[in-house]
Amino acid sequence: MAVTEPAPAAPTVVHEGILRRQSLRESAARTYARSLPVVPVRARGLTIEAADGRRYLDCLSGAGALALGHNHPVVLEAIRKVLDSGAPLHVPDLATPVQDAFTTELFATLPRRFAENARVRFCGPAATDAVEAAVELVRTTTGRDGLLAFTGAHHGTTAGALAASGAAQDVRVTRLPYPYDYRCPFGVGGERGAELAARWTENLIADAAAADDDPDDLDGGVPPFAGMILEPVQGEGGVIPAPDTWLRRMRALTADRSIPLIADEIQTGVGRTGTFWAVEHSGIVPDVMVLSKAIGGSLPLAAIVYDSDLESRPPGGRTDTFRGNQLAMAAGAATLAYVRRNKLADRAALLGARMLGRLQGLAASHHCVGDVRGRGLMIGVELVAPAAGDPAPPAPALAAAVQRECLSRGLIVGLGGRRSAVVRLLPPLTLTDEQAGAVVDRFADALAAAERAALRRSEAGLSH
Repeated sequence: MAVTEPAPAAPTVVHEGILRRQSLRESAARTYARSLPVVPVRARGLTIEAADGRRYLDCLSGAGALALGHNHPVVLEAIRKVLDSGAPLHVPDLATPVQDAFTTELFATLPRRFAENARVRFCGPAATDAVEAAVELVRTTTGRDGLLAFTGAHHGTTAGALAASGAAQDVRVTRLPYPYDYRCPFGVGGERGAELAARWTENLIADAAAADDDPDDLDGGVPPFAGMILEPVQGEGGVIPAPDTWLRRMRALTADRSIPLIADEIQTGVGRTGTFWAVEHSGIVPDVMVLSKAIGGSLPLAAIVYDSDLESRPPGGRTDTFRGNQLAMAAGAATLAYVRRNKLADRAALLGARMLGRLQGLAASHHCVGDVRGRGLMIGVELVAPAAGDPAPPAPALAAAVQRECLSRGLIVGLGGRRSAVVRLLPPLTLTDEQAGAVVDRFADALAAAERAALRRSEAGLSH
């Protein structure tokens, strides 16, 4: 009697089984998996294919880590070359040809005035490791402890990085107002709001300087500052671009007081905002740049680049075991070179402006769209609950509904901002004109569907 092989499980059954086992085995700390129940099995560029056979346009891009999208040929070639060469896949901080090629390419992309006197330090593989290294660097160099950070910031999930992020409380971290045109902390917005935010910072730094000069002067209530850390565009905070004039003011204030300025370019770097590094929009030269995400070409890599005048770490100081990720350096060097040679930052600026214009047009017909903003291919749509007052309160439930409707239409988007009411678009820099149009079309359709459903629920509630 012939033995028949069992029929293969249907794609949907496999898909649902994997999701079920994940929910049973993994911790509650998982985030994206909760709102995006997708099981990717293949991916290329903007497109992901899931285990159930569905295809998606991925505008999450690994939270900005995939500058060239999924499995770009130059990245795969760079990884295969290292694998086929027999080179070590792990070394601590030994000099290797792969590392040398990466640092050479990295320095070729840095703003010239910054690169002239810069040093690079590789950290543990996560972005938050680089933030920790940057904070430690300025504290060690200056001998001070206080840190200036901003409302709405997100710098990572380790202790020091969390302390500098928006919702944390740390007596060594002083929180400052970040200029937020739509939800201005001073209620005025625009250039005036940015000016008031800068003046607030200026006065606080002056108080700290007075305390530093005279230890008996405690009236200011703030410690002397080791550094200031900021994002040129707040990402997780809701895609909020800092005004260039405000950034230049922050640079001038910190330089005048010998306070090192740390620019967190973890999500904004490698062409994302329309220049290779976001600080180039304003022309400022920071003392430290924190880098991760896209610099690894989709693999884990983190580093800080800093002015050599801050060099204070003796040999054998704090080190990280996985700071010599050879595959990530190879993939990263290939990514940096491809973005630079093909002028993808310019492409991001052009295509991002087009998408931003179309998305801003939705505000005229959708009152739930409070604000549309961004820089390059880093775009946020803030959804609000129409109500008295300006600005209207955020609408997190509606944003979550829009994300679900996007997913049902084959579009993956992220959420962020205050109460997670900002829908975030981070497509790869290799996005085509046709793909950009499809992304906006699917988003607009999802927005309309979520808005209609919300209206029906509201009307049903009123009828009862």
